[in-house]
Amino acid sequence: MASRFTKRTGGVSHGAFASLNLGAHVGDSLDDVLKNRELISTIVGPTQYMNQVHGDRIALIEEVTDEVPTADALVTGIPGISLAVMVADCIPLLLKSRESVAAVHVGRRGLTNEITRKTLSLMRDMGASQITAIIGPAICGSCYEVSEDIFNEVVALHPFAQSQTPRGSLALDLPAALRSVLSDEGVAIINKFKCTVEDPDLFSYRRDGVTGRQAGIISL
Repeated sequence: MASRFTKRTGGVSHGAFASLNLGAHVGDSLDDVLKNRELISTIVGPTQYMNQVHGDRIALIEEVTDEVPTADALVTGIPGISLAVMVADCIPLLLKSRESVAAVHVGRRGLTNEITRKTLSLMRDMGASQITAIIGPAICGSCYEVSEDIFNEVVALHPFAQSQTPRGSLALDLPAALRSVLSDEGVAIINKFKCTVEDPDLFSYRRDGVTGRQAGIISL
């Protein structure tokens, strides 16, 4: 079993996407993205990506395919398949057990549509009894300023998301809310969190606008 979080360094992309951009949907050269993904595959083996849409669909992966599933979580119980979740401020959540692993895209809408609980449920249906969560780099609660409507919508469902910026404006702490969900589910947490906005070695959409995507990757 292996897991890792990539950074923005070590690839072939240029400009705003420099250099290890793994997102094929952000305006980067497709040839460069494919070369970057090949670099990843030489390290972790065949890797399945997904077309993430901030929904709650979970794709069960039995083999790596060029037909990228539209989903916000990937699950497999087959050794040798790596699962990737791409992010540039949302939380890359990796879930591992002896029986299965998952890569989950947890943004604001992922919190409100309970993608994490639904993925845990599927893993348990597949026989997983002890699941550990690894939380990767994402935007922190001080940097994620939001409107009052969005703040109220999320905090009503996830009180631990309540935060504020250094100026005192409304903000959301998605990692804190996710930790609360995982604790409620009885899942142990390994914290690999860094703030994407504050770390120049990471892609951040909130900071840069046009930018690439790093990934959280896990295999059984």
